[in-house]
Amino acid sequence: MLDADDVRKAVPMPAAVEAVREAFLELAAGRFEVPQRLSFAQATTLVMTACHKPTSATVVKTLNLSPGRTPMILGTLVWNTAEGQVVADAVEVTTLRTGAVSGVATDLLAPPDASRLALLGTGAQAADQVRAVAAVRRLSHVSVFGRDRSRAQALADRLSAEFPEVTVAVARRASDAVSDVDIVCCATSSSTPLFSVGDLPERVHVNAIGSYLPSMRELPPELLATAECVVVDQIGAAMAEAGEVIHAVETGLLDRGSLLELGDVLGRPPAVGGRTVFKSVGVAVQDWAVGRLLGEAVGRVRS
Repeated sequence: MLDADDVRKAVPMPAAVEAVREAFLELAAGRFEVPQRLSFAQATTLVMTACHKPTSATVVKTLNLSPGRTPMILGTLVWNTAEGQVVADAVEVTTLRTGAVSGVATDLLAPPDASRLALLGTGAQAADQVRAVAAVRRLSHVSVFGRDRSRAQALADRLSAEFPEVTVAVARRASDAVSDVDIVCCATSSSTPLFSVGDLPERVHVNAIGSYLPSMRELPPELLATAECVVVDQIGAAMAEAGEVIHAVETGLLDRGSLLELGDVLGRPPAVGGRTVFKSVGVAVQDWAVGRLLGEAVGRVRS
């Protein structure tokens, strides 16, 4: 059983970003079987699995979410191959791979010279959003916003220690945090949009990874309606779980046919110069990608 420290030692964020990028390209090429995520007990228990058809390597991840518990999320990831199994802490894998997919989308859609990031949210996913963006862009400034200012300050202090070359500040309002940045990362469980579209610069890339239920909405619908492109991890998964996407489609603000899947866009990068959006609810190929790296790391140790 690989614990959280083992996972971090085996898989640095830049490697996770590259592995997740490769996995989405493989997904677009039809080389994965990815069943719809199973959800039980009002989405407090989740099961995700993916099989890479060319190698038969499979990952199965089970998560249990209990708001108010510390830690809120518990889970196990099992990586299966013909050579054997690797079992790892699923919570650490989840934060790592969720950050990594934001890194992939940011590298694809954010301006090449982007250096200013707004981070909305102070929970378990937040720090890896910064790590992933820092893996693909040279950051100079991070603005942190959270409803609990003391938690936001504590996160800002940790990020300052980890990235001494970056100025990290706490914003009083979400609108202040996003007003003068190149990239926005939303990592909250909000049921209402965190900011209005008018709060954003004309040229900005927005990642939204926090909401995973139809009732949750981090982004304003007007942003989805007016963005140059809206990219999702999988259209089927987004239409089942991404509240802001579901709402925008059902109200006619967003045409489902205009949604782009990340794997497809990686193969045909768009030319963009305005606002772009990446919405992720998480798909199992991300877990597979990190599982592969864990399997390789264990194999090196055993040899």
